[in-house]
Amino acid sequence: MAHQCHFDRQRSLGANATKQTVRKWAEMEERQKEGSDVMIPGQPVCVFMVWKMESDERVIEMIEDMQWPRGEQDIPSSVCSLPCRTGERKKVVKGMPCCWHCESCDGYQYQFDEFTCKLCSYNMRPNANRTACQPIPIIKLEWHSPWAVIPVFLAMLGIIATIFVMATFIRYNDTPIVRASGRELSYVLLTGIFLCYIITFLMIAKPDVGVCSFRRIFLGLGMCISYAALLTKTNRIYRIFEQGKKSVTAPRLISPTSQLAITSSLISFQLLGVFIWFVVDPPNTVIDYDEQKTFNPYLARGVLKCDITDLQIICSLGYSILLMVTCTVYAIKTRGVPENFNEAKPIGFTMYTTCIVWLAFIPIFFGTAQSAEKVGTNG
Repeated sequence: MAHQCHFDRQRSLGANATKQTVRKWAEMEERQKEGSDVMIPGQPVCVFMVWKMESDERVIEMIEDMQWPRGEQDIPSSVCSLPCRTGERKKVVKGMPCCWHCESCDGYQYQFDEFTCKLCSYNMRPNANRTACQPIPIIKLEWHSPWAVIPVFLAMLGIIATIFVMATFIRYNDTPIVRASGRELSYVLLTGIFLCYIITFLMIAKPDVGVCSFRRIFLGLGMCISYAALLTKTNRIYRIFEQGKKSVTAPRLISPTSQLAITSSLISFQLLGVFIWFVVDPPNTVIDYDEQKTFNPYLARGVLKCDITDLQIICSLGYSILLMVTCTVYAIKTRGVPENFNEAKPIGFTMYTTCIVWLAFIPIFFGTAQSAEKVGTNG
């Protein structure tokens, strides 16, 4: 005897439904009497379910060729909600504990359990199927990067040019032209320029405690040496001509030895500041996860760099800026010296252009504080 098919509270046919039997009715040649089970010739076979009790098991008999919506051939699943995929959590429908919606764990979240998504820690990101967290890859400025190749190329050209000039000075060390230029301070100036180019390689090298220590030392030292030598030169010229307006007596401290002593004392303030910096904040490396933390967690990267902030960099260069501004002031004061005194005007031109460069550099530097391209400069 046929019975209507019912589902239990779990939306299934029951645990005891263990057997399926398919029965196909033959098409009828002609319409049967009303109220009977009929088949209309040429029409698809109808389908229905019956329950038949046989001892302790239930046998489900189904008829083939059942017409499901949207032309589907497979029997629809007799559940309210399908299981969620990996990386998705269940959001249970209110009042229906057997029904839920599947929601993906997005962003930096991973699937903690069947019903919960949790956020990965700041240095982690979800794995491919979002079932756990994995460390964010660490990167640094590579030597083959265009942001490294171009500065290294320019630095090499500068080093070659500096060495060539220094070799020329050494070769013609006793000639009147070299002696008139103040060869002692010229060598100091060339040394400072050489260090300015060398710092490029320290900025690109892989950060560690040693590299970070040298970065702190040489970051402002090269410019400090250069500007200290130029300031001493311009100050000497200014004092000579100012003294000449008053008397024929030469001013004090204009000998080469005195000039080197003045320059060394100016440089010592920079080294003292760096020493205090070492004591207050010892050099160390950090991994910055915020600089390249993208919306897509699989593109996120941690940047390995030295523990030097933008403010510390500017402070380290601040003393050099002070020397530069002071040197510019003296260059303006000595702009009226005779033409045959060939040092004052070139120094003045150098200071004017340097001030313009610095005025452009500082706002650009702070304006790109979150830029990935600045990894090599403050790393």
